[in-house]
Amino acid sequence: MGLAVGRVFLMVLDYITGTAACKGGEWSSSHERDGIWHKCGMIVVVVSAAADLLIEIVLLNLPALALPIQYPGLVCPVVLVWYIVTELGSITENAAAMGTPVPKWLAKLLAASKDIVDSAGDKDG
Repeated sequence: MGLAVGRVFLMVLDYITGTAACKGGEWSSSHERDGIWHKCGMIVVVVSAAADLLIEIVLLNLPALALPIQYPGLVCPVVLVWYIVTELGSITENAAAMGTPVPKWLAKLLAASKDIVDSAGDKDG
């Protein structure tokens, strides 16, 4: 649940910093609309991934003798972490566009983190 709350907070912060980064007059309602639809799509993916947690809860509450299966919900947390790292990267880009000095290593670290989460999600087994 904490990841989901963090995700929502970062989405809002990304939206605010993205709007503030358009200080030079590049703001356009169509660009903002595209960004909002993009965020809505992310929410749909997270809600879909939450089915993973639902399966885990159902299996945990079935009698062990009826269905002896253990299922550690993994899809939803990996999806949430991937989106959180993506939002952090976007917020960092927005901060740079606002004129804030951003260390190059931070952008590299966020890109590497996203790649690590991608790799974890791509592993078989």
